[in-house]
Amino acid sequence: MTPSLETVGLTIRFGGHVAVDQVSCAFHPGTLTSIVGPNGAGKTTYFNLISGQLRASAGSVLLGGRDITGLGAAKRTRLGLGRAFQLTNLFPQLTVMENVRLAVQARRGIGLDLLSIWSSRRSLIEEADAILERIRLTARRDEPAAALPHGDQRKLEVGILLALEPSVFMFDEPTAGMSVDEVPVILDLIRDVRRDPERTVLLVEHKMDVVSELSDRIIVLHNGKLAADGEPAEVIASPVVQQAYLGVEPAGQS
Repeated sequence: MTPSLETVGLTIRFGGHVAVDQVSCAFHPGTLTSIVGPNGAGKTTYFNLISGQLRASAGSVLLGGRDITGLGAAKRTRLGLGRAFQLTNLFPQLTVMENVRLAVQARRGIGLDLLSIWSSRRSLIEEADAILERIRLTARRDEPAAALPHGDQRKLEVGILLALEPSVFMFDEPTAGMSVDEVPVILDLIRDVRRDPERTVLLVEHKMDVVSELSDRIIVLHNGKLAADGEPAEVIASPVVQQAYLGVEPAGQS
């Protein structure tokens, strides 16, 4: 089966520093892969290379077998690569509903033609409202995105991603900065996406309990290199994860 997403020898250098070093990984539909590693390991940089925010120094990114290495972020999104950022990425002055409606409109390929927008306006709003109900923001639908607390902004960004219906979902620390009460909503949304056998999910997350529960597979980046790749229990027990997250020194070191 052709992977839904694949990186082959993906590398980026900043001067003399190699931030991501020849990382080759294939990801398939119906799976959730968590990408973990200590701070500075290259996790977000790897995400940025995949989603097109950064241009690779070497290697390639393939989406459904198609080489997209030379494409920018916007074209990758249109081809089905969806990314939720570590920092929220919203239209702050537009309302919550308008943010989601624009994403629905973009997915349907409706441009700025006023007649086209008006003729489909009701269905666009209905779909946007259904997504707002999923992310539990119906009560805030008419508020500007900028007025939302941080946790609700994160939920809105996930809602925009859901509206785009990508084949590959990329979540970069989706629960960062959220209160304990807010986290379950985001995790439930990710679980919903994970259940779809046609979707592929990539997750960067520091909370190992979340990683352990959600993941079908974990890959570990360390100093920009792929240090481990396997089932959650096996990888979490590996020396590189034990040292990075639990401070356990490998045998033979003090």
